[in-house]
Amino acid sequence: MDQTKLVFLHGPPAVGKLTVARELAALTGFRLFHNHLTVDLVSSLFSFGSEPFILLREQIWLAAFAEAARQKVSLIFTFNPERTVREPFIQEAIYVVEAAGGKVIFVELQCVEEKLEQRLEDASRQEFGKLVSVAQYRSLKDAGAFHFPKLPSALYLDTTNQSPADSARLISEYVASL
Repeated sequence: MDQTKLVFLHGPPAVGKLTVARELAALTGFRLFHNHLTVDLVSSLFSFGSEPFILLREQIWLAAFAEAARQKVSLIFTFNPERTVREPFIQEAIYVVEAAGGKVIFVELQCVEEKLEQRLEDASRQEFGKLVSVAQYRSLKDAGAFHFPKLPSALYLDTTNQSPADSARLISEYVASL
């Protein structure tokens, strides 16, 4: 069997991570483990950004990555880099996947700000309690909420004028080439 993979899709809110991830899962058969599954679970117990929230969220992410890799289950993970994530998380994610013989593939999705702000208000974003207010997004951005060290991406895609299906196809082709 091919090496187990963790496709780590990341980018700002409303860049299209979940939409592209759904298309990618349909193309590849990889399981989709999106950010809000964990965020919604943990925020039902602890306030977003609190120490117990941060620790439990990362424990769940890492445990899921490690067990999936051990079981030879390839995953697609969506991630919004932001300041409540501990900086060591990225290295820890790489370590747990590689320790089980898997590979992490970082893919950064980008989009022009104007289009991103239009997408924020899309009704589909309300399904998982995502950020839907342009004013709130701007306020959080100005306050540095999305500050996070650059991730080691191997592939960059601009989703501004590219369909989610086309983005997923490009990612799938890239992943298959590894």
